[in-house]
This record gives sequence, structure tokens and C-alpha cells, in this order.
Amino acid sequence: MTTETKALLVIDVQRGFDKPVWGPRDNPGAEANIKALVDAWQERGLPIVLVHHDSVKPGSSLRPGQEGNHFKPELDGVRADLVFGKKVNSAFHGDIDLDGWLKTRGITSFVLAGIQTNFCCETTARVGGNLGYDVTFALDATFTFDLAGPDGSVLTAAELSRATATNLHGGGFATVTSTKEILGSL
Repeated sequence: MTTETKALLVIDVQRGFDKPVWGPRDNPGAEANIKALVDAWQERGLPIVLVHHDSVKPGSSLRPGQEGNHFKPELDGVRADLVFGKKVNSAFHGDIDLDGWLKTRGITSFVLAGIQTNFCCETTARVGGNLGYDVTFALDATFTFDLAGPDGSVLTAAELSRATATNLHGGGFATVTSTKEILGSL
């Protein structure tokens, strides 16, 4: 891992995801792993990008101006190099030209952590991979929620996370690994 050019992208680690409306989640240790990654990046002076979801849905707790739009306490005091919002899944389609920002700084690879594993995190990893970035997906530094399919059957959050890991690995979009492995290679 070339730490000089590896950024940390932290996606949608917002208080609104603590609301019970989302249902059962997986990976109760995700926030601790996210904090461990952020702390390691800060200690080394490596670039950190914080992204927040700015929902346009009227009742969403992730809407700007709502308490749920704020970052979770694990990100308090983070000295981010870039902070911006997005209204769709991919951070590459947000309020900032993330691709341009990374390229201008010579950043060719990034580690991805955040919420939700199978939506904004997976989509950002896929787009990043398509754009030619070396993407490392910290699976244990993400979490998601159970989700019903079109036939009403429910996939658990753990099943969805496993599917994301399979999609990203099998599709060649990202290296899927653990926080411990990432920290050990810094």
C-alpha cells in the first residue's frame, strides 16, 4: 500500500442512521473500526474525505437542517481535507467533483468506509473502480440494514454485506479486506 497517495473516504457516517426506522443492522463494531481508520489517517497526515448524504425526501432524518444529517460522534474533531454532500448513492456524483479533486492531488487509490455497505459504499467503490482507482473496501468498517426485495422476502444485513463483498471482489471493483489488515499495511 502506498500511503502517500491513499486517501480515506468516509461515506455517510451520520446520526440519522441511528433511528429505529431503518430496522435491524449488522456489524455493531463498524463505528469503532471507522474511528480506528480515521485516527490512523490523521496520525499519518494522510488525506481524509468526509461525505454526507443530503436527502431530498421530505421525511428523511438525513435531510440538511435535521439533527440526523450531522456526522456521528466518532467523527468529532476529524481534520478532513474535504467535506461535501451528495444526494445520490455515489460520492463521485456529489456536490464536489471528487474525481477531479483526487486527480489534482495525485491520489490514485483510496480506502472506503461508512454507511450503508450495499448502497452508498458499494456504489462509490464501483464507480471508483470504473474510474481506475485502486479501491480498498474496509468491509468491517461499514454496516447496513435488513432489506425487503420486490417479492417481499427479506435479506438480512449480514447477507447484503456478504453480497457486496462478493460483488466488489468478483467484479474486480475493489479489494475487500478488514480494518486490521489495512492498519497493518500502513
